[in-house]
Amino acid sequence: MIVAVLPKVSRPSARAICLDDRGRILLLHWRDPFDGSTKWEPPGGGIDVGETPLQAARRELIEETGLPGDLIEPRPVEIARTFRWNGRDHEHTEWFYLARIPQTEVRPAGLRPDERANFLGYRWFSAEELRLSSERIEPIQLLDVIADLTRA
Repeated sequence: MIVAVLPKVSRPSARAICLDDRGRILLLHWRDPFDGSTKWEPPGGGIDVGETPLQAARRELIEETGLPGDLIEPRPVEIARTFRWNGRDHEHTEWFYLARIPQTEVRPAGLRPDERANFLGYRWFSAEELRLSSERIEPIQLLDVIADLTRA
């Protein structure tokens, strides 16, 4: 049997760390179309050609949550991420931005058909719930990223 080895995906991306007025963090729940595993992660995705990371974070927030992109603050935290998704290894830089969200209802407005098929919902997590969760939450250093973004 021949097994194809696919090249690593290296597409920089941007994400929004959304905090509500109680300090809870918004995470989206996704099913991996390759193996059916699930994960929780902040709204975000790949940076399109010609976009800045901030523009991508704002676009992705609107598409994935229906929340206003202008709530995103312009100071990012940059991290290197490696993970496996859809049968491929991903290795890239990701920019995280803070958004303070006055409402907690999320309405994905611009998901592509493949995203709609694998979107399982959303949830607002307290930091303690994140620390105690046995579910897959990405990035693994999410609480550190939040601490960096909320540091005065």
